[in-house]
Amino acid sequence: MASEWDWESGEGLVRIDDPSDVDAAFERGEQRLGTAVIGLAFNCALEEASPRIVRAMRLSDPNERGFAFTAAGVAARTNGALTPELYEALRAEGPRGFAEDAIKDTLTFVPFRDLPTWFKWWKVRSAVRNKLAGWWLRSEDAVGDAWRVLRGRRS
Repeated sequence: MASEWDWESGEGLVRIDDPSDVDAAFERGEQRLGTAVIGLAFNCALEEASPRIVRAMRLSDPNERGFAFTAAGVAARTNGALTPELYEALRAEGPRGFAEDAIKDTLTFVPFRDLPTWFKWWKVRSAVRNKLAGWWLRSEDAVGDAWRVLRGRRS
């Protein structure tokens, strides 16, 4: 029942387990909907939570939108998968901003073979960029070490 949830403070909303309570809160225009969809991600089937998470990703309050993207990351962690709608919402937001951590969670917890093609490209691109950055940093260290040795010999 909706009356058992404290929508004013948000306390206890991460335990929400009934999608109809969240639907009613959307209709009433409650403020803590991002927190509530995190609860759905933990306590409901992915198919039930997904449309509400996507809806919360469009909220005007940036904090609650951020929580909605956190809920997508939680869904990826707990289910090892996302729905096509959640993948599309993450793709639309992009790898920066609100979706950054949710995308990282998805790339970590969803098996590569289960990712959509465009998400696989993100994972490959990210791995290549990380490898190149590592090589660059190691080469900078080597050049710096060599420079210090050469300067030390001149003294």
